[in-house]
Amino acid sequence: MASAIQIPLQVRFGDIDAYNHVNNVAYLQYLEDARIRLIHTPLDKDTGGDVSAGTSFNDLIGDDLFTLVGRNEIEYLAPITFRPAPVFVNIWITNVGGSSFDFGFTITEKDQSVVYAQAASSMVLVSRATGRPVRLTPAQRAALEAWRGERVPFRRRPVPVPESVL
Repeated sequence: MASAIQIPLQVRFGDIDAYNHVNNVAYLQYLEDARIRLIHTPLDKDTGGDVSAGTSFNDLIGDDLFTLVGRNEIEYLAPITFRPAPVFVNIWITNVGGSSFDFGFTITEKDQSVVYAQAASSMVLVSRATGRPVRLTPAQRAALEAWRGERVPFRRRPVPVPESVL
């Protein structure tokens, strides 16, 4: 997946639980760390849509908008134990909607020989003034498309809830 970027993250002693592996809650922090690093990463080439190399998605958000997490989904595949070497979060964009966009993630060894988890997060662009969703601009869409990749290949997809249950 050429559009993913790989971010090293150190396993902290505080991430380890009574079972001697990284607690499931710490994985959400790993995803957050990777998301923040990606949106601050300058694009390495012009993407069109008034987005030049060196611009980050965060630059395009500006001070009047922010992003909120709408959804997280994680599939745990292998335990991570405490270790001095970092794990690597591979992150990419899987979907760009009207006011939302989705990240795909894998948490792996550097060479991706072991996949510890795969995940997806949905983000919503929101106005600070109104607290309401705001449509992505063409420049924001172009920046996100620079990191576009495939959907996360979850082993088990959620089963839709029938309307009669809602």
